[in-house]
Amino acid sequence: MLKIGGITMKNPVVLAPMAGVCNPAFRLIAKDFGAGLVCAEMVSDKGILHENERSLKMLYVDEREKPLSLQIFGGERKSLVAAAKYVDENTNADIIDINMGCPVPKITKCDAGARWLLDPNKIYEMVAATVDAVQKPVTVKMRVGWDEDHIFAVQNAQAVERAGGAAVSVHGRTRVQMYEGKANWDIIKQVKENVSIPVIGNGDISTPHDAKHALETYGVDGVMIGRAALGNPWMLYRTVQFLETGEIPAEPTPREKIDICMLHMDRLIDLKGEDVAVREMRKHAAWYLKGLPKTGTVRNEVNTKTTRDEMSKLLYGYIEEVEAKQQGKAS
Repeated sequence: MLKIGGITMKNPVVLAPMAGVCNPAFRLIAKDFGAGLVCAEMVSDKGILHENERSLKMLYVDEREKPLSLQIFGGERKSLVAAAKYVDENTNADIIDINMGCPVPKITKCDAGARWLLDPNKIYEMVAATVDAVQKPVTVKMRVGWDEDHIFAVQNAQAVERAGGAAVSVHGRTRVQMYEGKANWDIIKQVKENVSIPVIGNGDISTPHDAKHALETYGVDGVMIGRAALGNPWMLYRTVQFLETGEIPAEPTPREKIDICMLHMDRLIDLKGEDVAVREMRKHAAWYLKGLPKTGTVRNEVNTKTTRDEMSKLLYGYIEEVEAKQQGKAS
C-alpha cells in the first residue's frame, strides 16, 4: 500500500499534477473514479507570497478530494520555504510537493522546475529547508534528468531522501524530451533500488495493464497517471479495479462519457463561474469525445459555445445521433 509520511492511500493510483487541468473540479472527478491520491496543478511560490488572487484560489481543497497533494514551484530557497509554510498553515492539503520536473522554458529560466535536476546539492538544500519549516510531509516530483548527458535521477532522489523528503515521483523522460519519445522506466527502477522512501513512477501509463506492469516489473510503490486520464477518468477506475480484482470493467458508453463531461462542467461552473468554465471546458469536451465516432464537426462546434445550455444541447444532440445509428445497426 502506498504510504507517504503518516498518510496511507487506499490504492497506488495517483493523478498527476497537470498544469491547467488539475483544478478541484477535475480532481474531484478523479477521486470519484477511485484515485488513491490526487495532485493539484503547480502554484508559484512568488504568487502565493504576493497573495496573487489566482494563485491563492489554486490552493483551495475540497474535503472530498483528500488525500491530496498541493504542488509548489520556485527557484529561490527563501521564497519556496515561505510558500511551503503558507500552504502548511493555511490549507487542508495533506502533502506539499515540490516541482522539479516542469520542462517549460519560462519555468526553467527562473531556476525552477526541471532546472534543479542539474544540481543534487541544491535539491538537498531546498528540500531540507522546506522539511524543517513545515509539519506536512514534503515530496518531490522530478524527471530522470536534464538531457541524455545529465541523468542524475539516483543522486537527486537520494538527495531528497537525505533531506527528509517523504516520497519522490519520477517521470521517465528528460527535460529535453519534454513529452516526446518514450519514458525510461529502467532509470525509475534504479531510483527505486537506491532509496528507501516511496517511489511513484510516471510516464506512458496508458492502460491498466501498463500500471500493473510498472508496479510488478519496476517495483515502484505507486503509478502516476496523467494524459491518459484526460477526458477519461475511467482509466483511473479501470486501473484500480484491475489491480484489485484482476478484471477490467467495460469501457464507458458514449452517453456515460458525456454525462461525466457535464458533471465536470457543472463543478467547474461552481468553481469559476459559467463564462470562464465553459471556455475552459472546450478542451476537456474534446478529450471526452476522443474515441467516439465521427467527432470532427462536434469538436469544431464545441469551440464556439459560450454557455452551459449551448454546450449541453450540442453534446447530447451528438450522442442522440450516435445512439440512433447504433440502434439502426443493431436492428
